[in-house]
Amino acid sequence: MSAAALRVALVGNPNCGKTALFNLLTGSRQKVANYAGATVERKEGRLLTPAGRSLQILDLPGAYSFDAASPDEVITRDICYGEHPEEPAPDLIVCVADATNLRLHLRFVLEVMRLQRPMLLALNMSDAAKKRGIHIDLPGLQRRLGIPVVETVAVHHNGATELLRQIDAQHLPPLPDTHAFGEDLHAEVRALLAATVQMPTRTARIDDAIDRVVLHPVAGLAILAVAMFLMFQAVFSWAQPLMDGIDVGVKWLGDVLTNALPEGVLRSLLRDGLFAGLGGVLVFLPQILILFFFILVLEESGYLPRAAFLLDRLMFKAGLTGRAFIPLLSSFACAIPGIMATRSIQDARDRLTTILVAPLMTCSARLPVYTLLIAAFIPQRSVLGIFNLQGVVLFALYFTGIASALAVATVIKRLRSDRSEHALLMELPSYRVPHLRDLAISLKERAMIFLKRVGGIILALTVLLWFLSSFPAPPAGFSGAAIDYSFAGRIGHLLQPLFAPIGFGWEICIALIPGLAAREVAVSALGTVYAMSGDGDALAAQLGSTIAQHWSLATALSLLAWYVFAPQCLSTLAVIRRETNSMKVVLIAAGYLFALAYGASFITYHTALWLGS
Repeated sequence: MSAAALRVALVGNPNCGKTALFNLLTGSRQKVANYAGATVERKEGRLLTPAGRSLQILDLPGAYSFDAASPDEVITRDICYGEHPEEPAPDLIVCVADATNLRLHLRFVLEVMRLQRPMLLALNMSDAAKKRGIHIDLPGLQRRLGIPVVETVAVHHNGATELLRQIDAQHLPPLPDTHAFGEDLHAEVRALLAATVQMPTRTARIDDAIDRVVLHPVAGLAILAVAMFLMFQAVFSWAQPLMDGIDVGVKWLGDVLTNALPEGVLRSLLRDGLFAGLGGVLVFLPQILILFFFILVLEESGYLPRAAFLLDRLMFKAGLTGRAFIPLLSSFACAIPGIMATRSIQDARDRLTTILVAPLMTCSARLPVYTLLIAAFIPQRSVLGIFNLQGVVLFALYFTGIASALAVATVIKRLRSDRSEHALLMELPSYRVPHLRDLAISLKERAMIFLKRVGGIILALTVLLWFLSSFPAPPAGFSGAAIDYSFAGRIGHLLQPLFAPIGFGWEICIALIPGLAAREVAVSALGTVYAMSGDGDALAAQLGSTIAQHWSLATALSLLAWYVFAPQCLSTLAVIRRETNSMKVVLIAAGYLFALAYGASFITYHTALWLGS
């Protein structure tokens, strides 16, 4: 960016449509990173206004107040105050408020005005406010606040035109005059609403009608269960054609690149290392994106906070609050953003409990392992004529993770000394139709993160595993498979006595080690191990049938049980360390997860052997 670019910070309460406005302004010209030493996400984008003005847009985390009660609010407060070590103070603050819920959002607007920095107020979702019959006296509100006020509609193509025109019209808006406000911000909000806003009803009729069903203690829980069940069915059913296409494409590319090469180290690296490994992971991208798609739709529609409210009573019995639902649901995609999302939990005790149980949610990185084993050992037939049996098994694995998380949280509740109760206070936003542009941008970000993992960590580990599986080469006259003589074979045989009681062979032992860095690598590691064992060149596409021939059903079920509870990847443990600033918590998390995984696998393996005998 040019040094002359105007630095604009978007601030506002959660659920005000701030990120949707950021996406509208910046489109694909944005980058996402984390602040150094913190897991708070940093979003920055670029924009050239119609008048040719260069803007640098920063999407700050949502905040209810500068009296920071969470790491998110600390970051937003420090940047707005100009006290953050990485970010200079913004040249202009655009405070985004939900036009349908000014009673809540105006209080934060007044708090931002106390900074006496150049600012604009963007009344977002102004179209929804008009549909509900809410009339806002824009000139009157602007006059009383002493700052420019514009209407925006973040989901419309031209929804930020007036905002950009206002920025272009003057060098910077005048500093707000805060002398007219006293210390009682709530009283000032009531006065502003009385003078400038006519609201026929406090909530939309359609919201009330939907909430009567969605928040019903019986019907609401049934709807939530059905939504989760359909989500997991879609992960298996919708993704299959795309997975088949990727599978065929990777196999074709591998054949084209390797068949022309002479036998040797390079051909082995490409065929047995890269394509047997990476190809086995890329094929699961459609399933991961479908899972993210459902989570994003539930979040953008306004349903997730209601699900949290609905589950509060059940989660409270387990020592959690409904506010933990959103971090735990996010952990279905990946435990890392799920643990990061616990920053919204203000009570330190509840936040720590949520962090400890978040790894038990079945993250998307487990999907490659689940899919591989389910497809190999569970027949593809219908249940009750409408459900896919493989999808039912996948739902059962996810449900087991949820049930175990609640059980662990209950145990933590029994062990801790402080058992005081904490009420759930949260905003229920208006329902809205998710916008395709925002969904597409978010899915693109997730796809790029996955592909970077494939091209970075997974690629490096796959090549390393190929090296360990290839060297040293066996001497002349060696009768076994070459991999038995290699470093990897020796490591696997060394570990096998520890895992033999739960049915794991030395091949699985090898796959578990790189799986600590990224779970998806377990599949690529198995592909590399069996390819190097001499089981066929096209193994990346046939891994399922290969393990079906080599493993017993008891071993497959044991490995599924292991991955329900298995210790998280190193990245997750590192995030736990950064979020809690405690190595003790990391060791507790890794220790209890390993114990659960080993115990569940032991019981599953021997029960399956007993039933099969």
